[in-house]
Amino acid sequence: MNKKLLRVGTTYIPVSNVELSSEWYVNKLGAELSYKDKDKAILNFANQSIFLVKSKENQSSNFYDIYGVERFSITFEVNGINALEAIHRDFSDKQIRVGAIENRRHSGRNFIFFDLDGNKFDVWSELSPIFKEKYLISQ
Repeated sequence: MNKKLLRVGTTYIPVSNVELSSEWYVNKLGAELSYKDKDKAILNFANQSIFLVKSKENQSSNFYDIYGVERFSITFEVNGINALEAIHRDFSDKQIRVGAIENRRHSGRNFIFFDLDGNKFDVWSELSPIFKEKYLISQ
């Protein structure tokens, strides 16, 4: 038996309104809704289950680093800079709050975006080589 952790299966995101947030994730990000009640919604997208959990006011998945910079807890990957630019345009067209495409002095480019509750997410232009190999994705 392999005793290593193999993958992240589920991510939990705090939201103030499960109904509005689940609609936003479905309509704006293309998530698939698999379950919803008054306290939570289960979405499938980006090869993962995302639980939107009704939380107290002013909760988010963001945190502050030791320099006081607000950070995101999730980075989504796309396949190359062209895909990154296309999804950035798509998000802007859908009126999702997005940041500029950035050069963070590592391979690829990134941008951030926010959901209705201010949960901050990152998008990176470099798709994992292992993921590309497993799903037979070429550049």
